[in-house]
Amino acid sequence: MATAKPAGQSTEPSTESPTKSPAKSPAGASAQPSTQQALSPTETVELSPSYRVPVGVLAIALSLVFLSPWGALPVALFGLFLAYQASSLRLRFTATALDVQRGNNPPFRSFPYSEWENWRIYWPAVPILFYFKEINSIHFLPVLFNPRQLQECLEARCPRLD
Repeated sequence: MATAKPAGQSTEPSTESPTKSPAKSPAGASAQPSTQQALSPTETVELSPSYRVPVGVLAIALSLVFLSPWGALPVALFGLFLAYQASSLRLRFTATALDVQRGNNPPFRSFPYSEWENWRIYWPAVPILFYFKEINSIHFLPVLFNPRQLQECLEARCPRLD
């Protein structure tokens, strides 16, 4: 199972909590957060990728090969596209916004929590789609990230209204 990589940290194994950045004490020294503490809404958290949806789409394409090889091709290409997106996109929950970035580049899209009206993860048993509504738009994203981490970060930063 992959673990979250706190923002600005390397991918090396660490003894830190998988979803939290180290807290700074007033003197500036790092203090290890307890793994039993609730996720703080002020911490920056980068979600680890999940390949469940791309693998599921590729499995569907594989099963379609026997029925219609040409019909399986676009499904397989879509599965490969999702796998690439899962490996290259990063979702970072900051204190004020959900940032989307590619690799270590600066975020190319930011969604301030103050503009969110609602969110939902479809289907809880097999999470494949993340929906959130801002004041002027709605967004649907495939769940290409650890769904448990996604749920925890969403609940800590913008509780659902319904």
